Amino acid sequence: MSQVGHATARALLRRLAVEQAECRVPSLTAAIVRDGRMAWFGGRGRVDGAPPTAATQYRIGSITKSMVAVVVMRLRDEGALALTDPLGEHLPGAPLGHVTIAQLLSHTAGLTAEPPTDWWERTPGVPAADLLERVGPAELKHRPGRRFHYSNLGFALLGELVARLRGTTWLKALTAEVLDPLGMNATTPRPRPPHATGYAVHPWADVVLEEPEHDADAMAPAGQLWSSPADLARWAAFLGGDTGGVLCPDTLAEMHEPAGVEDGDTWTSGFGLGLQLARAGGRRLAGHTGSMPGFLATVWTDPGEGTGVLFMANTTSGLSGTLPTDLLDILEEHEPRLPDEWQPDPADPGLLALTGLWHWGPKPYALRLLPGRQLSLEPVGGPGRASRFVPQDDGTWLGLDGYYAGETLKVAADHLDLNTFIFTREPYDPGAPVPGGVTGWHG
Repeated sequence: MSQVGHATARALLRRLAVEQAECRVPSLTAAIVRDGRMAWFGGRGRVDGAPPTAATQYRIGSITKSMVAVVVMRLRDEGALALTDPLGEHLPGAPLGHVTIAQLLSHTAGLTAEPPTDWWERTPGVPAADLLERVGPAELKHRPGRRFHYSNLGFALLGELVARLRGTTWLKALTAEVLDPLGMNATTPRPRPPHATGYAVHPWADVVLEEPEHDADAMAPAGQLWSSPADLARWAAFLGGDTGGVLCPDTLAEMHEPAGVEDGDTWTSGFGLGLQLARAGGRRLAGHTGSMPGFLATVWTDPGEGTGVLFMANTTSGLSGTLPTDLLDILEEHEPRLPDEWQPDPADPGLLALTGLWHWGPKPYALRLLPGRQLSLEPVGGPGRASRFVPQDDGTWLGLDGYYAGETLKVAADHLDLNTFIFTREPYDPGAPVPGGVTGWHG
């Protein structure tokens, strides 16, 4: 099961073998996804006396959250809710109902990290009604919107939101709307053969302790699911853009946008809408990590490169933390992606006439024509505001990103009007309607 060369596969397997041996992991699997397909799989250790395979199930913990988030975004796209809606609008009487759905998705609602129950990952769960009764003002730790604060409780509330709006359980909605259409038939709420057993490895001896497994009930949307490397590879492909019709690509891109930063000024990790984000080795990654007693898992995707990486292990703790990015580094070193071939692209003469130099006051900007009739406006030689624009039915252009995201660009014969800023062909062209007027250049 490999689309990479022998030398690449050997280097990837060696890195996996070192991790399994040195970190003393009962079993460890990993996979590389490229262009929507599993390009390499490796497994080390033993599950029931045999090497793990791409069909072996492991608990995926909080990766469950990213899947629940997709159902929430589907509800948004259908018009059943808005991300700015307070939770209480859809769950009448819900505790802390003033926090918004977007804040819950991005862990910026200020909720406590863990629910007001016993250690929920190691004890049987309580029903949703019971959990909701236990939640009160004490579970609000920060002003909503103030900062990133990871909350398992927040995703329990989102799971109940999905259940109420869909008129079924969160799991049935997820299965019908996401897992089944993507062919992820090995992703289940409880284990089925073949599956790994979860272990804690003693820190000072080579012995293991079996960890408990149970139904988390109301907390299940925060980390209930089991999956296989093959299924998680399909999820990596989904997060990389192969949505299979389950989600609008623009909505997936919205989920990838940073909504909260986890590590302050350094900004190496953060959160979008239901997705963890990371910057590592020049890559911009999106995905999710997962842990439950006895299990660790991670899936990252780099949409810009069309690659993804994942690992699944049956140990409570102890992995190095660099395995996924190391595997991506090995792939890049041995089999770097070739750039797409450049080919001419026919251009509308009217759009072609717009390209070239424009000036915001005295500052030169370049307007370029991109594929799909998009425009790019960016400063020439130096810092400044840059954005891409897409055409609208009324003849205007809508900003996609950067400073002008969501703003309107209007094109006139002698100037561009970008949300009241006037761009002219010549610096402060006196023939254009520059606000404040132009008195003329002088020495």
